[in-house]
Amino acid sequence: MDYKSNNLKNILHGFFLAMALTIAEPSTTLPLIIHHFTSNEVIVGLFTSLLRGGAIVVQLFAAFFAQGFTLMMPYLKRVFLARFLSWLSIGLAILFLGDKNPTLTLVAIGIGLFIFSFSAGFGSIYFNEILAKVFTHEERGRSMANRQFFAAIGSILSGFVAGMILEHLDPPKSYAYLFIVSSFLMGFGLLAFSTIKEPKKSEVRQKERSFFKFLQNAFALLKKDRSLQIQIFVVLLSYSFLFSFAFVILQAKQYIDLTGWLVGGFITIQMSGALLGNLLYKQLTPRFKLIMQLAFVFSIVAYISVLLFHSKTSFFFSFFLLGMAKDGFRLASMNLLFCIAPKDLRPIYIALQNNLTSIGLFFAIPGGLILHHFGYNILYIFTISMLSFGLLLSFGLRANC
Repeated sequence: MDYKSNNLKNILHGFFLAMALTIAEPSTTLPLIIHHFTSNEVIVGLFTSLLRGGAIVVQLFAAFFAQGFTLMMPYLKRVFLARFLSWLSIGLAILFLGDKNPTLTLVAIGIGLFIFSFSAGFGSIYFNEILAKVFTHEERGRSMANRQFFAAIGSILSGFVAGMILEHLDPPKSYAYLFIVSSFLMGFGLLAFSTIKEPKKSEVRQKERSFFKFLQNAFALLKKDRSLQIQIFVVLLSYSFLFSFAFVILQAKQYIDLTGWLVGGFITIQMSGALLGNLLYKQLTPRFKLIMQLAFVFSIVAYISVLLFHSKTSFFFSFFLLGMAKDGFRLASMNLLFCIAPKDLRPIYIALQNNLTSIGLFFAIPGGLILHHFGYNILYIFTISMLSFGLLLSFGLRANC
């Protein structure tokens, strides 16, 4: 395989996708967008969870069919089209409905976010299987660190774009243009990855006669593999940062004047943390267990910072560390899984981890409930406790590939 060509296409996909998604970043702009149409913190948590969590239902179903595929790219292209159209539709809904009918606007946003995330349930299986096929283990670690590094650069640029749009256009028109502009940026990345030449897979499994039989076999596999059990539990706990992630920006709004440029600045500082983190993680590859542990430490320190201090500096510091932590979790979780997954069972391992840990993608919902009833301090203490538990359990991960 041509590492340079595939690495470039992987980077371009990550760069443009990050530019697009950062414009509606679930820790900064997206909560503000939802908060514009409703003051209910639980709904804010629900919608930020929809962006990530719609895929929870379909991961294993996708793996059931994918285990017998020799090529994944034709199916991934269909996923790319669904994601592009659903993202664009959110912007159009806000533009044409907006404040005229806030409830209908929220429904349209929710449907768009769900389709965007739901289609990713299929896409995640196909995408990760392609990465596993076109890169060796060490190449994949380097390429994903490169991808996340340039994604961070794209996100920083996106922060400036978001700040400019938010500063010069009034909501909700500014929010509509955020989604419309970002959908076309996303399209460039989707086209780039679609041109990867995927080799046919020779080691494939015979698909079971029914999905129910597949589920039985998959969970029998999970019950037997102790390393997979620990891996899934640690990855699930790594999502604990999402209990509070969407609400830091709302607390910041109480203590400082949030201009459009400052919101863009928070995006930029978060992605600067991701950029610096990926420079560090690239040097540590393939020590993915250590990367996972560092990500836990960074997120714990970030929430201690906003628990104790409420200045502009402390919020910037927190977003910076959370940017480092997010990319560390993302890089380590899938590469640790590839260490323990046999080639013919890889789609099933990916689906098991993604499906079972996808529960964590909805942690913003109970986070919103905790915030509503007990306030920010209790929410942060709870989040720190869960992350500390995950850090402790991470020492049981399988260290070597």
